[in-house]
Amino acid sequence: MAIVDTRAGVFRNIRVYWLAFIVYWGIVLFGYDTGVGGGVVSAKYFKEQFGIIDPHGVEDVKKSNNISSNVVAVLQAGAFFGALTSAPVSAKIGRKWTLFIFALIFCVGAILTTVASGPPHGLALIYAGRVLSGYGIGGISSVAPAYVSECAPKEVRGRITGLFQIMVAVGVMLSYFVNFAIGIHIPTGINVWRIPFGLQLVPAGIMVFGLLTVKESPRWLASVGRNDEALQNLAYMRRSADSHPEILAEMAEIQAAIEEEKEARAGLYWKEAFFGKGNFVRFFIAFFIFLLQQWGGQNSVNYYAPQIFASIGYTSRKNSLLASGVYGVVKVVATAIFIFFGVESLGRKLSLLISALGMGSLFFIIGAILKTHPPSAALASAGPAPASQAMAAMLYIYVCFYSMGWGPLPWVYVSDIFPTRTRHYGLATASASQWLWNFVVSKVTPQILTDLGYKIFFTFAAVNIGAMATFAALIPETKGRSLEEMDVIFGSVTAEQRAENINRINKQDAQSVKTDSVDRKEMEEKA
Repeated sequence: MAIVDTRAGVFRNIRVYWLAFIVYWGIVLFGYDTGVGGGVVSAKYFKEQFGIIDPHGVEDVKKSNNISSNVVAVLQAGAFFGALTSAPVSAKIGRKWTLFIFALIFCVGAILTTVASGPPHGLALIYAGRVLSGYGIGGISSVAPAYVSECAPKEVRGRITGLFQIMVAVGVMLSYFVNFAIGIHIPTGINVWRIPFGLQLVPAGIMVFGLLTVKESPRWLASVGRNDEALQNLAYMRRSADSHPEILAEMAEIQAAIEEEKEARAGLYWKEAFFGKGNFVRFFIAFFIFLLQQWGGQNSVNYYAPQIFASIGYTSRKNSLLASGVYGVVKVVATAIFIFFGVESLGRKLSLLISALGMGSLFFIIGAILKTHPPSAALASAGPAPASQAMAAMLYIYVCFYSMGWGPLPWVYVSDIFPTRTRHYGLATASASQWLWNFVVSKVTPQILTDLGYKIFFTFAAVNIGAMATFAALIPETKGRSLEEMDVIFGSVTAEQRAENINRINKQDAQSVKTDSVDRKEMEEKA
């Protein structure tokens, strides 16, 4: 395989970044779909069409909360099942084609929501489309981080895997500005929801066609015994020759880890995957880290940003949508800065700890201001009051703390900790947990916001400081460690045993090369 070795060049990992760019268009869908629903259901025309506002202009708050939560939450319900079913599919056919299938399923759901009209069948089509779209997103969100993580070198794995959260933030930001543009320029007509839902097909199409340009995961290929293809793909992604010592060393480490897993788990199947030595704690972390993330308040703000900003004084639809859009921009910028400059320097633990403490403090401040300076309806026409502007500023600072820890790092951390053979189960568990609690939070947030008012911010603050900060202090650091080293960190294998296995693989490879050389020499002499 005559490939020039350019590993020391500036574009050494460009093919891995390209793979992440293509795969993470599916994650733009993740962010866009979670953000667009709240804007659509808050539109006056939508409420009038589906009986939330009666002909006299009176809004049925209970019905509004119910439909709003359904439009947002059925996406998470579908995603929960998509995440679960992605594991066996990914294990069977590989990461690339699994993503391709789930992206096509998403497109079917997006088409259903786009063609939906008004009553009597429009809402049913929107629900059905959101379920199918959610199913596709669930599978994508489960497989995409594993795919990228398995292909990225350890030196920049955190940064490349962390692009996941940047793309989520980009998707959320786009949804806010699409809702803002629709709210200002197309306040009436079925395009109020058709355009926001139809635009989903753009990133979905980019992903479907882009997947045809990328290679399969070397680690998955090695796990199913296709070692020659694995070595070729690994060399391709590192832009190096397949005989380069670093490529061979990385491949030996991958093979050693897979052999250990096969020996330890032979005949034990899923029970060993979940309960084998050093495994249960990893699945617990994967489940619990997303439980905390979802109950920390961020996704309540994401899904219902217009309603949240209205609750703190941005009562006009234009003001609430614009404030939501600015929030989305701040989130994208803060996430990008952290991913490119902070994720590999601060480490996982410290970043999560600082993030939790900062978010909790700001939620306490917002709750206190909202308690002492509640928005006045009489002043709404004059624009947001200074207290409302201060709370909006606190939300903008809050999302900066979120973006430096509990936004991108749960996915990075979970992608770090699982071995090759069980990674698809681990990511499926994490993704299912994320979507399960996503569903619960999105379903209950409108009613909680109605019932608790300012106290909702105190609730989120307590979760951030009391639970999330404590969790961050207890988990092990994974920065700068290879995927194969995670078995050592979590106690599945000792460091001595791992070194011995790597040495054995290297000796076998050296002997194989020597044998091939002797055979070739004998053939030449005979010729």
